[in-house]
Amino acid sequence: MDRRLAISLPALFGSLAAAGSASAQGSATTDGTPAQFMPKRPADAAAQVNDIEKFPKCPYCGMSRRQFHHARMLVQYSDHLADGTCSLHCGAISLSLNIDREPVAIWVGDNASADEVKPLVDVGKASFLVGSKLPGVMTGNSKVAYGDPAAATAARAANGGEIVKFEQALLAAYTDMAQDVSRIRKNREERRRRAMEQKS
Repeated sequence: MDRRLAISLPALFGSLAAAGSASAQGSATTDGTPAQFMPKRPADAAAQVNDIEKFPKCPYCGMSRRQFHHARMLVQYSDHLADGTCSLHCGAISLSLNIDREPVAIWVGDNASADEVKPLVDVGKASFLVGSKLPGVMTGNSKVAYGDPAAATAARAANGGEIVKFEQALLAAYTDMAQDVSRIRKNREERRRRAMEQKS
């Protein structure tokens, strides 16, 4: 993975990170869901070990990382603070909000594995299938990671899409962000409306 590109893409969204970059350094004691401007867990140099137990919910959307284990991501920053997210969409948010922290390792769920809970694979070793018929997580434009290029090729043959490296998948996540956020807001408002109707 080209870390310079991983850092430069979030820089396009520096205005979003202004409040977060002014936050005090170190970890806080409580989770900031849904608005988080810095990782809240204590520093952990091995954050990828048992990551779902350490980071059970995405700090940006509140979704279960166990439920979306196949799409989850984990960003390890140079100060050993880490952010566990549900998807590339929320991983991109983490990289934007923590713009003053250098990401030294980024992992994603490996859909080439047959395990019940997908293991993590370094994004530099993953192939991302973008724009396929497979369902996306937090996005209408699916982005699915595979640790084995042959598995990505087989998935593309069955579902369409384009196989790209992490840098291109991350760029697609940022490009899709406005449309995805608009859709998510509408969906959540509709769920709230239905819940209110059921109570009345």
